[in-house]
Amino acid sequence: MPKLILATRKSPLALAQTEMVAAHLRARLGVETELLKMVTTGDAQTEWSLEKRGGKGLFTSELEAALLRGDADLAVHSTKDLPGEMPPGLAISGYMPRADTRDVLVRHAGVAVPATIATGSPRRRLQIKLLYPEVQFTEIRGNVDTRLKKIGELHVADASILAAAGMKRLGIASWPGVEFTPLSFAQMVPAVGQGAIAIQGRAADAPRYAEVFDAATMRAVSVERAFQNALGGGCHTAFAAHVDGDTLHLFHENIGQRSVPLAAADFAAPAATAARVLKQFGLLA
Repeated sequence: MPKLILATRKSPLALAQTEMVAAHLRARLGVETELLKMVTTGDAQTEWSLEKRGGKGLFTSELEAALLRGDADLAVHSTKDLPGEMPPGLAISGYMPRADTRDVLVRHAGVAVPATIATGSPRRRLQIKLLYPEVQFTEIRGNVDTRLKKIGELHVADASILAAAGMKRLGIASWPGVEFTPLSFAQMVPAVGQGAIAIQGRAADAPRYAEVFDAATMRAVSVERAFQNALGGGCHTAFAAHVDGDTLHLFHENIGQRSVPLAAADFAAPAATAARVLKQFGLLA
């Protein structure tokens, strides 16, 4: 029986997501799977500010290098960690069905209005400040359980913001000393690709996986990533694009939040759609 080697980060969430992909591949393709567990630069440099260092690529480069060397057949990523551009010779093979895409405000129990929120994301900071204008920010790093512990048990800040999908995949529905409040798209536009697990491979192998993964997620995320590519969006820009059905939710630090209806033709030509909408809002010349 053929075997596929899947490159993954070693974090609990990354391993949980990769096990999901491995089970899917075994069921669909009848292959064996093996996990190649790797430490990325972003994992190793736990004291770095992702905002200041430019977080895009810090959690993916080592996995991509393993693909290019032939050490792995596929790499599994949280889509929102993937830079807009990827090395020549690599491509997105597909996505798993998307989970809950919302952000969740996690508050220290009993705190109604947080005075301090721990998040290093410019996207989250600017949007949550619309809800809590007086709030002050601090950075937070670590795995999901580490962050929840910092808010609940250690109370290093009154609140933080986490992705609903990540907590669900880890089986976390509650946490001691913490209250969860999901944020609507009107309150917080999710990051590009949030809630989606991306499977990356060598471009030459892409046809093999064309029918294996989720078409609806590919349809939506391809549009979101087209906006990311058009803007060159990294960790320095407060920007978000999220497709919910046939509606695009957009946030940019220069224009705030916007919603745009999408037609079938828009999904068929993501790059043209992104250029048109961004020009409409004055974000592209």
